[in-house]
Amino acid sequence: MSDIVKEFNDYRTKMNDKILADGNNKIIKRIFNLDTNAYTEGALDVKTKELLGLVASAVLRCDDCIKYHLETSYKQGLTKEEVNEALGIATLVGGTIVIPHLRRAYEFWEALESQG
Repeated sequence: MSDIVKEFNDYRTKMNDKILADGNNKIIKRIFNLDTNAYTEGALDVKTKELLGLVASAVLRCDDCIKYHLETSYKQGLTKEEVNEALGIATLVGGTIVIPHLRRAYEFWEALESQG
């Protein structure tokens, strides 16, 4: 099985670097900055914000976003049970069309766990 975590991170880093190297697009740079700052500690802790981001990403059916929030959740120490419960809410809210994204989310979480 390919290393889906490494492949995702390598591609994301490469393309983000290209996007951010374009000095003419202040809007994109500001959106990236806003996104980074939105997930810092505040009235809500980082773990809660990551779960909110995960649920929103699943409902919006953004696989890249789901992977990003899964990895960050994993690094923040969220448990598989916490993540699965959040994904259950996402599937309830988003409907059955979220199920293919749920499958890929489970696969990605397993890859995170297998790398330690």
